[in-house]
Amino acid sequence: MSELRPIHGDFISLLRYKDQELIDLYSELRQFVLKLYPECNELLYHTHALTSVYTVSDKLGDAFCMIPIYTNHLNLGFTKGALLKDPDKLLQGAGKLMRHIPIKIRKDYKHSGVKTLLQNAHALAVEDCTTKPTQSGKIFSKIKA
Repeated sequence: MSELRPIHGDFISLLRYKDQELIDLYSELRQFVLKLYPECNELLYHTHALTSVYTVSDKLGDAFCMIPIYTNHLNLGFTKGALLKDPDKLLQGAGKLMRHIPIKIRKDYKHSGVKTLLQNAHALAVEDCTTKPTQSGKIFSKIKA
């Protein structure tokens, strides 16, 4: 699979400590998101998890999804997941807004309902965006070296 956008060096420097299967799964899920939304911006963080966030502007508040990477799995998180229709009951979590889909194998994100959730989350983010995007298709590393 050719990458639509290379993974940022700051992210790779931390990602390399993960198991290769998890790295491959992350890379494929990331490409899945970027193929659907090549114009989205990507914000990179390393807090409790190594996380890439996908946003319709350059602001975290305008994010529509994220991929946090943990020790043995990753999640496809939806920042306003509680507001999304989820007829297939894919979303987990009990927070006020955030919901996620645990991703342990490719099949977990290949479900047709995942693409629909991403489409609806993106549409909601565009609708709620309060700032006019000045850049698109960029990567912004918030990782402290």
